Amino acid sequence: MDVSEIYARCSAEFSARVHAVDGRWADPTPLPGWDVRTLVNHLAYEERWTPLLFGGATIEEVGTRFDGDLLGDDPVRTIDEAAAAALDAITSDGALDRTVHLSFGDHPGREYAMQLSADHLVHAVDLARALGEDETVDAEVAAAVREWFGSMEETYRAMGVTGPKVAVPPGSGPQAELLGMMGRRP
Repeated sequence: MDVSEIYARCSAEFSARVHAVDGRWADPTPLPGWDVRTLVNHLAYEERWTPLLFGGATIEEVGTRFDGDLLGDDPVRTIDEAAAAALDAITSDGALDRTVHLSFGDHPGREYAMQLSADHLVHAVDLARALGEDETVDAEVAAAVREWFGSMEETYRAMGVTGPKVAVPPGSGPQAELLGMMGRRP
């Protein structure tokens, strides 16, 4: 599956959960210290950075312009707009072959798009859990992200962006395996 398609589908998984929030912005999430609004703001923050980074900007050039609350009075509209802009950046001609300048070095756009995909997909599950909604995600993209994450798991853990691995029974499927790899109980 094409990386831009993986990203589009992962972003759609997250956005669908945002549309189900229905005023429950202060509800707790499975992430310690994060409520629903904080979680959604985290993804809005990533999506706002995406067009600039795919456009060649450095971390220093972007600076602190997206710090703080990005959601304003209409969080759903905000996430929809940010998601559309990020998707446009990732699907633009040549985007996946560009070099993006991240806080931990320069990487191909393809790699950054997969990082974003993984974050969107796992946080879609986090948000579904916070809302008491169905947490099942697109099985095909879960398998693709799980395959990619296999080579990144230890790096993410060393960077402190995932919790300790959670063991899952053999044959649990790609979504459960990915969640376990990212420190979440399936």
